[in-house]
Amino acid sequence: MSLPNSAVAPASTPATGRVLVDIRDLSKVYRRGSETIRVFEGVNLQIREGEFLALMGPSGSGKSTLLNIVAGLDSPTSGSVTIDGQDITRMNGKQLATWRSTHIGFIFQFYNLLPVLTAAQNVELPLLLTTLSKKDRREHVLHALDIVGLSDRAEHYPGQLSGGQQQRVGIARAIVSDPTIILGDEPTGDLDSASGKEILDLLERLSKEFGKTILMVTHDAHAAERAQDTMHMDKGVLSR
Repeated sequence: MSLPNSAVAPASTPATGRVLVDIRDLSKVYRRGSETIRVFEGVNLQIREGEFLALMGPSGSGKSTLLNIVAGLDSPTSGSVTIDGQDITRMNGKQLATWRSTHIGFIFQFYNLLPVLTAAQNVELPLLLTTLSKKDRREHVLHALDIVGLSDRAEHYPGQLSGGQQQRVGIARAIVSDPTIILGDEPTGDLDSASGKEILDLLERLSKEFGKTILMVTHDAHAAERAQDTMHMDKGVLSR
């Protein structure tokens, strides 16, 4: 695996505008015995490189399921998801795991940090799947923590950090491998307004300064306003 010298390379040119994520005729159906539950059907969506897109909708509308399919964590019933030229719906489980390690940075609502590991060790976890040396991994980790403003908290444990700081560690973990796309599932949902604003400031910076492509699921209209564009999903239907 080849990674840049820094964990996240600043964008040298504006977003190219090329389609990075191409979702076509996507459907997801669950079957429970004789019952059929249609989460969504015929979803089409394109996300351009460098775009910061918010996805809003009520609970149960299918937005988190869509996010998980884009992440390769769930499989659609039909349709295709092509990311950076690769149709991930044609990959098997092993291929998806390898693909995720280099292409997906996931930010969770509840941080998902391991309490027995320091901030630096939590951020390093995705890099353990790479061929980077211990020294190079450390450089990437410290650079990612510097971007999120937590260089001085590298050796602190999650329990010694505030909720906002824990989420910033989660963001550092998401960006440390310089992924193709960053996916956020309610990244401010468990934070107070001040900490939430800090997280949104950081996501906006990653988009504008570093040219990162971001898809964020949120219930918060104020959070969605920070994105460049907003899509809405309701009862499985995606619209603007």
